[in-house]
Amino acid sequence: MSTLRVAVLMGGASKEREISLRTGNEVYEALLKKGFFAVKIDVDKNIAENLKKTRAQVAFIALHGRLGEDGTVQGMLEILGIPYTGSGVLASALAINKIYSKKIWQKEGINTPPFIVLTKEGLERGAYPRKKKELKSIGPPFVIKPAMEGSTIGLGIAESLDQLGPALEEALKFDQEVVIEQFVKGKEITVGILGNKDPEPLPTLEVVTRRDLYDYEAKYTPGLSEHIIPARLPESQRKAAQRLSLWAHQALGCRGFSRVDLIVTEDGTPFVLELNTIPGLTQLSLFPDAARAAGLDFPSLVSKLVYLALEE
Repeated sequence: MSTLRVAVLMGGASKEREISLRTGNEVYEALLKKGFFAVKIDVDKNIAENLKKTRAQVAFIALHGRLGEDGTVQGMLEILGIPYTGSGVLASALAINKIYSKKIWQKEGINTPPFIVLTKEGLERGAYPRKKKELKSIGPPFVIKPAMEGSTIGLGIAESLDQLGPALEEALKFDQEVVIEQFVKGKEITVGILGNKDPEPLPTLEVVTRRDLYDYEAKYTPGLSEHIIPARLPESQRKAAQRLSLWAHQALGCRGFSRVDLIVTEDGTPFVLELNTIPGLTQLSLFPDAARAAGLDFPSLVSKLVYLALEE
């Protein structure tokens, strides 16, 4: 039993609000099971005042997307002097931005699919025709993503240059910058990372979906996807994916926990797609499944994340 006062920050104003509320509620219930004094806070403009009222000793950040996973809430908690779960300000800001995280990984020599960036302003000025040579060098097919959205929001696939237009239009509804990435074919896996000074990778998890794309609906609708642990890969390939994921986590300066999404090609080469500093913590989420496979049930995982926050 613990007398620690834990504020669960949830909800918020991002496109992932609904998922954040699910995560927050399940984290809250797990904290109560472990004997913590927990309180839920739906994050709004009064968050600092509401936090002070709770006299929280630690904040469990159950927010996803902008204004929660991007370093903003983390910075506020730093000012208030409240320890919090997960990565710090800089790592959070870098990880949520697919452009800068991929640039760092490229600089570090970490495999990530080749990409180019298009901006809404650039497209309005006619940049698209000038980019066609670069686009042809990486595809087709292409994967199109808003630079700073999670949960595959705005994600699209274009099988040809002609299909890029509609996919770009959709992605630009969610961001001013869009990443156009080489489509890499292979097994889609994730690797959770857990720990502070000596983080360790969790077992590999393979994602299998009944849809053409592991999109928002496939992620959050029961029965549309399946988690296979460990991933159906030779042990040497699983270990290579774990090493690469740990490297990607450390290259961005992450702490506490993260989930790294990868593609492993037919020849066994792993490519890092992106890193989530606050992965979903719901019954359908990937990170808790991998933790269970490592012998850590959900309440114990939530408790561990709280104590990792206090270590910092």
